[in-house]
Amino acid sequence: MEKADLIDQYLSHLRVIKNYSPNTVNSYGKDLNLLLEFCDEQGIASWRDLKAFHIRDFTAKLHMTGNSARTIRRKLSACRSFFNYLLTQRKIDDNPAKGSPAPKMPSRLPKALDIEQTQRLMEIDAQTPIEIRDKAIMELFYSSGMRLSELAALDLTSIDLNDGSARVIGKGNKTRIVPIGSHAVDAIKEWLSCRDSLSKMDEPALFVSKRGSRMHVRSIQERVKHWATAQTVSTHVHPHMLRHSFASHILESSQDLRAVQELLGHKNISTTQIYTHLDFQHLASVYEKAHPRAQKKK
Repeated sequence: MEKADLIDQYLSHLRVIKNYSPNTVNSYGKDLNLLLEFCDEQGIASWRDLKAFHIRDFTAKLHMTGNSARTIRRKLSACRSFFNYLLTQRKIDDNPAKGSPAPKMPSRLPKALDIEQTQRLMEIDAQTPIEIRDKAIMELFYSSGMRLSELAALDLTSIDLNDGSARVIGKGNKTRIVPIGSHAVDAIKEWLSCRDSLSKMDEPALFVSKRGSRMHVRSIQERVKHWATAQTVSTHVHPHMLRHSFASHILESSQDLRAVQELLGHKNISTTQIYTHLDFQHLASVYEKAHPRAQKKK
């Protein structure tokens, strides 16, 4: 098979067998096609002909063309995974990227809002259905620490407002249950009371656009940015910053790192560990005591 055909076969494997998200498959495809272009430039006819020194040259080219250390590491990871797949298919004899050194990541702490900035961001005077929806989105981000993709994928059935929880499908299709604070519950209830004025019939998504269908992640990013400006928060606010703020504020109050990892659905904690080591009641207890917007209103 041609080099490009094997890439297509691998991407199909990720999509159908591994059940990777379309965004992840697309990212792998871009990275591998970049390697394919490099191979064509070097006159490398097949993947069997690719050697470790070629991968080092490829890495050097990525660096010289301005790619960050994070981007290069991601691309090398995609290459290693691809070659491991080719090994299982007996298309190559060894993995040329296995021992290839990746550039070191610069130390960079995630930025988080302080409590005052967060409170100001959440004090949206919502009047229209769009504003009410946006307020619910903002509250839910900060209340739960969800990733952008996780919040966008929420359905109506994902939320249990009676016990204040949400069922989230995280990376690797791993499910976790996260508690939701009372402010977020109230905001979601208000949104649900007017959601039908925007939503298409039988649309399962919790948050819908003006067109009535599920909101795209880019649209949610834009709405977060809009409200940061509208609420005069003097920093660039994005959904991941709300996730970092959630984690920082919980950790500052509780000092329970393990609970924070569970609530965030950290990639190194499997679904089994979630239910074996820390059950939902413990997480909810830590959350309610520590999170500034989870405590019951007097």
